[in-house]
Amino acid sequence: MDTASLTLAGKEVVILGGSSGLGLATAKAAAHAGASVIIVSGNQQNIDKALKELPAGSKGYAIDLRKEENIKVFFTQCNEFDHLVYTAGENLRLINIDEMDINNAKEFFTLRFWSVLAAIKYGRHKIRKGGSIGLTSGIASQRPGAGWSLGASICGAMEAFGRAMAVELAPIRVNVVMPGVIKTNLWNSMSEADRNDLYNGVGSALLVKRVGEAEEIAQTFLFLMKNQFASGQTFTIDGGTVLV
Repeated sequence: MDTASLTLAGKEVVILGGSSGLGLATAKAAAHAGASVIIVSGNQQNIDKALKELPAGSKGYAIDLRKEENIKVFFTQCNEFDHLVYTAGENLRLINIDEMDINNAKEFFTLRFWSVLAAIKYGRHKIRKGGSIGLTSGIASQRPGAGWSLGASICGAMEAFGRAMAVELAPIRVNVVMPGVIKTNLWNSMSEADRNDLYNGVGSALLVKRVGEAEEIAQTFLFLMKNQFASGQTFTIDGGTVLV
């Protein structure tokens, strides 16, 4: 085994959705491990704020990832890199089927599925030998509750897509990280009181007796960048949610 693969020193990591939440935590962890990082998201203010938390030399670009052409242009202009991570997604909204506007529901898949497909289509040609792609799912596919139909559907789709891409793009490694409930801005559409109730209620029922932190998911993405034998897998990091 090439021990050089166990470090991120000298590697370059592109993180779509890297200005906050899981993406920013992954950018920080990758930079701490010696990688150069490029973060992309749709809000320039968030990019500017995130870059202040990252080492000098980190780069950030404000790009509307909902538009295929923007993704194509970004990767056309991008130099070769080693690892691609996709964590972008709008805030979650729980809605029962009777109350669902189907046209609005279709938009949920734009950023969370079609943009992922575009990122891989246009970005994979720039990934160096030994590189990887890390995608994001969630435990809703395995343990959905009422109102989770959209979330469960997109998570299941991403897991299947990740396996298909691992086969099609080999030897580029493609894996999916499946977080449980994590303290991030994903829940910002909820009031602070409701958000805290969610964290406390879910956390008390878990094997580890708490919900997760973004940094814990970031460490999973880093593991998948380094481990040259992991491909086509979905890694569940949920504090034991699927067991209780």
